[in-house]
Amino acid sequence: MKFTHLHVHSHYSLLDGLAKIDPLIQKAADLNMEALAITDHGAMYGAVEFYQKAKKAGIKPIIGSEVYVAPNGMRQKRPKIDGRRYHLVLLAKNEKGYQNLVKLTTKAWLDGFYYKPRVDKKLLRQHSEGIIACSACLAGEIPRKIQANKLGVAERHALEYQDIFGKGNYYLEIEHHPEIPEQKLTNQAIIKIGKKYKIPLVATHDVHYINPEDAEAQDILMAVNTDKKVADEGRLSMKNSNFSLQPQEQMVKWFSATPDAVDNTQKIVSQCKFEMELYKTQMPHFATPSNDADAFLKKLAEQGLTKRYGTNTEAIQEQKIHDRLNYELKVIGQTGFASYFLIVQDFVNWAKANNIVVGPGRGSA
Repeated sequence: MKFTHLHVHSHYSLLDGLAKIDPLIQKAADLNMEALAITDHGAMYGAVEFYQKAKKAGIKPIIGSEVYVAPNGMRQKRPKIDGRRYHLVLLAKNEKGYQNLVKLTTKAWLDGFYYKPRVDKKLLRQHSEGIIACSACLAGEIPRKIQANKLGVAERHALEYQDIFGKGNYYLEIEHHPEIPEQKLTNQAIIKIGKKYKIPLVATHDVHYINPEDAEAQDILMAVNTDKKVADEGRLSMKNSNFSLQPQEQMVKWFSATPDAVDNTQKIVSQCKFEMELYKTQMPHFATPSNDADAFLKKLAEQGLTKRYGTNTEAIQEQKIHDRLNYELKVIGQTGFASYFLIVQDFVNWAKANNIVVGPGRGSA
């Protein structure tokens, strides 16, 4: 039976994850893993590096992020009220899913930042296409409600997330951390919810470092993160359990009572088919009336030509001007830069309309 880690933090989970990309990929290769996910907290800084190096090592990269969900709306920033947030693991199934992940994490930083970059369910619903969601660790919304003895509320939220992402795209996570008392009770309740509402389970490990002996260094990192001393009692710590990258055989053994949770890791791997197009010019799309950027640019250019030269140009000179215009439009069309020119003219015109000086530029960097 195969297993894939779908909840993994690298050192791009700042002051939380310890695993650097190179040794993480190497360890996965040493353990004969065919696929591996990256799900850093609230960001995707490491996505490209992880993708490139995983591909080079012959490992299928699954791009994701563990986002923070604001319970009262991402724009609410009331002291001592809105500092709470829930974890939620998101994985890109395809190009659309990756684009939505980028939008979610960007909006989380720009619009939802309050101690952490946050999204909310309204935003998740707007950008749910192409994404697989998992209920996350003990800091997820479902586990938190279970720990608060609010099983009915947990069930409602589980159904809400399933509605947001669609059936087959939402999974309830269970983890093996027997040293944490809440984990066993949470797992039991999650299994019941999954069975009751036919929401699939998935086994994860919330990996934060590569080897068991890295636990101490990661604990020091968390002390720095929370501005505490290592010796301080009651501080946030993960040292009482093992959050290292476990071999497939160990994960299968731990979840022998719920083999479907292991099988579902492979189902998710097969669902995730995103291929990152590296070294290819990615031009933004500029909306035009006819949805044809080349034709719209030509129309604007011809209008500009008439405005600049008028209609009294000598015939031969006029032909030279038109030949030059057509040549330049042809090159722009062949290189796929029509939308770029339309975007630039749009913000230059806006600047002029708002009395903002626009200076001449050669385009050099």
